[in-house]
Amino acid sequence: MKAGLKTVVVLAFVLAIGFTLVILSCALWNNWLPLIVAFTFVLAPLPNSVCGRLAGSNDFTAESNTAYLSFGHFLTGTLVSSGFAIPLILLHSKLIQGPACWMSMAGGSLVYGTILVYAGLFNEGQDEMGF
Repeated sequence: MKAGLKTVVVLAFVLAIGFTLVILSCALWNNWLPLIVAFTFVLAPLPNSVCGRLAGSNDFTAESNTAYLSFGHFLTGTLVSSGFAIPLILLHSKLIQGPACWMSMAGGSLVYGTILVYAGLFNEGQDEMGF
């Protein structure tokens, strides 16, 4: 599947909706703690990307090192899990309201999903980076 201009526009629109949901979850209830979720979901793809580059074959060995890929998947899973767990913990401790929790989780999911789709569509011709 070839990614074109329409794909980029749709992804930008979904990303804007995700960030809008996260910011609204903070602004409507005048509590900026749910903004932490946006940072965790934005940082979540980075370990896969970095560890995918490190795991590639080099001049000395022909095979790739899967330990780097496994560590990248572990860190990404930790960040994604904490992106869902932080709002739930804040809700349980009554630091944020229920709708703010659900809005921040939905917005963070849209942000993370958009980053994954973008990376998947535009890395087709390149080497595998762990996505």
